[in-house]
Amino acid sequence: MSDDRLIVALDVPHAVAGLALAEKLGDAVSFYKIGLGMLTGGGLALANELKQEQGKRIFLDMKLFDISATVEAAVRGLAQFDLDFLTVHGDPHVVRAAKEGAAGSNLKILGVTILTSLDRADLDAALIQAGDLPELALIRAAHAFEAGADGVIASPQEAAAIRALPESAGKLIVTPGVRPQGAALGDQKRVATPAQAIANGADHIVVGRPVWQSDDPAAAARAILEELQS
Repeated sequence: MSDDRLIVALDVPHAVAGLALAEKLGDAVSFYKIGLGMLTGGGLALANELKQEQGKRIFLDMKLFDISATVEAAVRGLAQFDLDFLTVHGDPHVVRAAKEGAAGSNLKILGVTILTSLDRADLDAALIQAGDLPELALIRAAHAFEAGADGVIASPQEAAAIRALPESAGKLIVTPGVRPQGAALGDQKRVATPAQAIANGADHIVVGRPVWQSDDPAAAARAILEELQS
């Protein structure tokens, strides 16, 4: 019943817990996200085990941001692990450097538009230019595509407008901030249900806490898959 439109975020403390969760989820889930929170807890080792030993797809969510030479070197090192997706911040110089680093591999570079945990007040505090948040996310997506990104990370609330961009043809839209009906929002501020996110143009949705905090993670994942497939 697995459907790789669902990416489950393994936002647990270390690789041992991540592997245990993946075992509970079994064949229900074929695509996993491993992020910065697990990097020092064996995240790359877990990514390799899930990819090479279990045939899962892996989204490495590092959100890299640095000078071009450093980003290129970091991505070149990560590309050797034969993973599927890697996030960088969507600034054009970062995207271009990441694409250089990923050259010759199958690693897809996804540019982050605006984090789904942020709202306009957060952007003001960070001295980000004025403007409606959806409009800024749209502009950042277009710039990331123009710089060569294989796709973007955006909230499901912006997915439809991004999908309508001419530059989005053949590109991926991956949406975190997805919550099944009735699930707690946690630190997410711009959310939608799984079905809404896909209807808005997302290729993949990322779901974490509603799955791994469930008493029955496999059942929670299957419920999301049923919603996607209905």
